[in-house]
Amino acid sequence: MRQRFVLDTTAITDTGLRVKEGYETLCESAAEVLELIARSRLKLEISCYIPFPTVYGELISFLRRNECSDDVFLKLDTWLVKKTPNRYEVKIPAAIFYDYVLTMRQKINRGRRVAEEFIWESSAITSKLDGKEEVQNEVGNLVGKFRDKFRTALRQGILDSSPDLDVLLLAKELEAGVVSSDAGIRKWSERMGLRFVDAAKFPRMLKEYLLLAEPEKDIVITDSDEEVD
Repeated sequence: MRQRFVLDTTAITDTGLRVKEGYETLCESAAEVLELIARSRLKLEISCYIPFPTVYGELISFLRRNECSDDVFLKLDTWLVKKTPNRYEVKIPAAIFYDYVLTMRQKINRGRRVAEEFIWESSAITSKLDGKEEVQNEVGNLVGKFRDKFRTALRQGILDSSPDLDVLLLAKELEAGVVSSDAGIRKWSERMGLRFVDAAKFPRMLKEYLLLAEPEKDIVITDSDEEVD
């Protein structure tokens, strides 16, 4: 059966991917991954999709902020299939929706407890301080800690954006695998019975496929995962 994958933004931009594969910059990482995708499509008929316009727009903005070359954008538009998921026809079991509602309720309760904890702590700190500047400095530090803890309590492991949801809907529609490093996408991919590939492992997987499909290129995967021609 012909393989299909739906890519999240992190499939191209993930920091762990760059470290694992030895790429120095985001642009270098993006160019090399897209090159592997191109060869996999030509040699193995592996198709890689990106939800349009949500994930596509997110990825384009990310690459522009990093001042990637025109060649990277050309590869992206050539080798990634842009498709909008059919949100009216894709069917998701009611049990998935039920689980999601329960998960969100638990997350909201955790977020409330974190907020209450920091309100009490803030009250205790300000009662011992004199002067507006001193209060601002101490409360400012506390607000920074609160944001980090609240983000972990409320957002980790959930789908918190329309691009995240579009990745799952398109993968479900196409019966495709999902490529991402997002914990929420991973969790709900598994619950929906979708194949999941960690973004940091995706280039190595394509290299393994191409190792057999392109013996004339003498692809070698070394300990540092570098490709030698």
